[in-house]
Amino acid sequence: MNKNEFYTDLFHNFRKLVEDNGLLNDEIKITGKALTAEEAIGNTERKDFPIIKGKEKLLQADFKGAKGQAFTDMPNNFHGNLKQIIEMPLQTNFDTAVYIATLNAVCRYLGITDKTVHCKDGEPEKCALELVEYIKNKYGNPKIALIGFQPAMLENLSKNYKVRIVDLDANNIGKVKYGIMVEDGSKPIEDLLNWCDIVVATGSTVANKTITSVLLDKPTIFFGTTLAGTAALMKLERFCACSK
Repeated sequence: MNKNEFYTDLFHNFRKLVEDNGLLNDEIKITGKALTAEEAIGNTERKDFPIIKGKEKLLQADFKGAKGQAFTDMPNNFHGNLKQIIEMPLQTNFDTAVYIATLNAVCRYLGITDKTVHCKDGEPEKCALELVEYIKNKYGNPKIALIGFQPAMLENLSKNYKVRIVDLDANNIGKVKYGIMVEDGSKPIEDLLNWCDIVVATGSTVANKTITSVLLDKPTIFFGTTLAGTAALMKLERFCACSK
């Protein structure tokens, strides 16, 4: 599926959900803000999570008390009603993050998805350990392509499986992290996808519009809160053990 097809289907599914539930003309304001690192992830032992290093911010939308989130490199605050957000052109990463965070909040409000608020403190470590077991139970001993630098997952997966990783952060590319060389995610990754048995990808790929580059014929597990609503609407596999 190419990028246009994926997002056309996603936007259609979300609009239909909103219309079917009579929410399109709801005047309830959706408010959103960029969370601080401590608000988003608490106090973690590791200090190399991208959000702590300031490379990303977590945007949080609130719809009738239901929270939805999306990671973005263009944080800001926003407010508007659902119709405005659904119909706005998505011209920047910020626009897309607003849309995805709102989609997550509405899907949470309607009970379509859960686990839309990022885990905190020691929970990212617990999540990574649970992911190791989840993969072992479902896929055996696969070669893993990790899309996006998540330090707890990289360390724990690389201790148990053959792993290659790609990332978009120039400060990570070419560096050895937890014994694994970080490859350049901005370049074609066909070689990586041919090599691996399964893909483990950050849900942030839906907000930065790189998701379709990993949606091929290999099993793909997405992790994180950003993909919560999209996973439900597009029937994607998602692992997010400790989020709320």
